Amino acid sequence: MTARLERARPGSPELQALVDELAERLGRSVAVDDPLVRMICTSRHFGDEDPVRITTLLQGRADNAAIRHVLAQGVAQWSRPGFIDGRDDLGLLPRYVAPLRRRGHLLGLLVVVAPEKTLREKETAAIAEAAEAMAAQMYGEHIAADNRKTDERDLALALVGADVAARTTARRRGKELGLLGAAEHVLVTVVQLSCATELVRQSEAALWAALEGFRQTRSAQGLIAIGKERAILLQLRDRPPGLDEVAAQSARILDELRTFLDPSADPVIGVGGRHTGLDDAWTSYEQALVAARAARRLPSLNSAGDWELLGERAVLLQLPEHALTTSLVPKPLRLLSEAHGGDRLRDTLRCFLEHAGSIPRTAETLGIHRTSLYYRLRQIQEITGLDLDDGAHRLTLHLGLRIEELLAPGDGRAA
Repeated sequence: MTARLERARPGSPELQALVDELAERLGRSVAVDDPLVRMICTSRHFGDEDPVRITTLLQGRADNAAIRHVLAQGVAQWSRPGFIDGRDDLGLLPRYVAPLRRRGHLLGLLVVVAPEKTLREKETAAIAEAAEAMAAQMYGEHIAADNRKTDERDLALALVGADVAARTTARRRGKELGLLGAAEHVLVTVVQLSCATELVRQSEAALWAALEGFRQTRSAQGLIAIGKERAILLQLRDRPPGLDEVAAQSARILDELRTFLDPSADPVIGVGGRHTGLDDAWTSYEQALVAARAARRLPSLNSAGDWELLGERAVLLQLPEHALTTSLVPKPLRLLSEAHGGDRLRDTLRCFLEHAGSIPRTAETLGIHRTSLYYRLRQIQEITGLDLDDGAHRLTLHLGLRIEELLAPGDGRAA
């Protein structure tokens, strides 16, 4: 069963006291959210609660639709306070939002419910004063949390790195710190964002938020390493996860990222092979990178690639990026593409090869008579000059079709 994503960590008593003091002073409901609009702490109600606030109190965060609405108004980029619009269909009243920043870091959002979408001057002054104190308090907590994340990142990167000595040291260190248990099965997942992402800090926060719920669960114990455009989730499990479990985890991570980030981030996921022993974490990582490349190049994967399902594509995807171009497509297949009715013949060839050369199954799948299938196969042999009864010739054509599947639009893919 997929783990439930963790809520943002509760705020410190000091931060809670600042929130309560401001709420009493204003006579309005006040909350502090993290940069991804997940609740950190909140005041009591003042009769101005709405369905979104109630849901947030019960679940620790608003639903994804409400989060998307707030983030779509650009609050993560705000440098000064302002109002956000309400949404009747979401059960959201207007709010006054003050970004909590220190030294270029967005630490959180101070949110005040304002149904009338207006505040008196003394109210905005009180909010500004409280925001300054909250940002100062949160900055110290932020530094401590960042240090912990950096230590965890360094450990995870060493475990999946190429240096054997560093991997050995990291395994020992991880167990000494209690970060790595005795589970035998290891799985590495890689999340990659498009280069054209928004602010780096927002992207890193979103990656952490999407992965943290899978870091410590009933079935897995793991580590997270977050970079600007890539994140690594290393999990140790008592048993290897099934394909459905891995697919569900990937789908949940993607859903979270699409909530927190602009569509231009275009996240993809690669899941490595399942291995026994932490010694092979680096192998699962390398395989996860290949699977992520598959997810980027194959729309049919819906942005999530799994090494265990790539088959022969895994070999082709390890070619250098500059080499994976239309030049690798065999000439016979290019001749077939250029011929009259080439698309239909290519589809016939693909179906024939996918069914291991079975005439009955190919004809049934294509919905044509066997006589028509034999005619098409003769055309394919005449155009390509290859014998479909020859195993080497079949392999040449099959690999050519696989290469074409992997070619991005800008690679000069054959028509």
